[in-house]
Amino acid sequence: MTTPLLIAGHGTADEAGAEQFRQFVKRVDGLLAAPVAGGFIELSDPPIPSAVDALISGGARRVAAVPLMLVAAGHAKGDIPASLARERQRHNGLSFVYGRPLGPHPTILALLRERLAEISPDPETMVLLVGRGSSDPDANAEVARAARLLAETTPVAGVEYAFISLAEPGVPAGLERCRLLGAKRIAVLPYFLFTGVLPRRVVAQSEAWSAQTAVRVDCAEVIGDCDGLASLVIERYEEALRGEARANCDTCLYRIALPGHEHRVGAPQKPHDHPHDHAHPHHHH
Repeated sequence: MTTPLLIAGHGTADEAGAEQFRQFVKRVDGLLAAPVAGGFIELSDPPIPSAVDALISGGARRVAAVPLMLVAAGHAKGDIPASLARERQRHNGLSFVYGRPLGPHPTILALLRERLAEISPDPETMVLLVGRGSSDPDANAEVARAARLLAETTPVAGVEYAFISLAEPGVPAGLERCRLLGAKRIAVLPYFLFTGVLPRRVVAQSEAWSAQTAVRVDCAEVIGDCDGLASLVIERYEEALRGEARANCDTCLYRIALPGHEHRVGAPQKPHDHPHDHAHPHHHH
């Protein structure tokens, strides 16, 4: 039997964003010759236990899980593995192989360049890549890495980066940095897969700053539900099946005492409790 694919999403309070994820899962399902289900850690339906139930009802005992995350922050490192561990308790004999987060893969960089091209930047345009932001320094460094890789592969004046929450610089400070570097035009590029509360906030803050400063700011679209993204998820799925997925633990704050984050070493990872999730480890189906 082919190993089914579980696509694990973050979840959003924004219904349009949740629907984009669900449509994306259907797209992958149409491309992969194996059963596919998608579930969210929190905030949206269906929750991960429902997605696992759907795959198990087809007879699966082994599932490949791919975290649909651009950055390996707490969700990919902790919440999803913890929720999969809970599913193993809930279903006797169930096993998972776990794929890598998407990361600044060449496919993601190509999709970001596509979104950028849609707003027609010129060689004088400064790009501001805006990531989610995290309390995990390694996760924030991945956004910086994506910005650098874009700068090396895109004909623009430069690529700065900012974060919409939890980390500095915020969007206004990132835009100001571009202005101080001499930018006459700034292209804001959201480092997000689908729309949601935070991507909408990126646009609102960018527009407000532009109105105040009279500097031209154009906002690109999020990466979105597309075949390029689907091909990368399938690549991560195949890599997980081959047993090749590895986490980069060199600067993981759960393993290494980073200054200011020492208290997080060895912190137990617990799943988010989904508001609609009535599954308990002692209920075997």
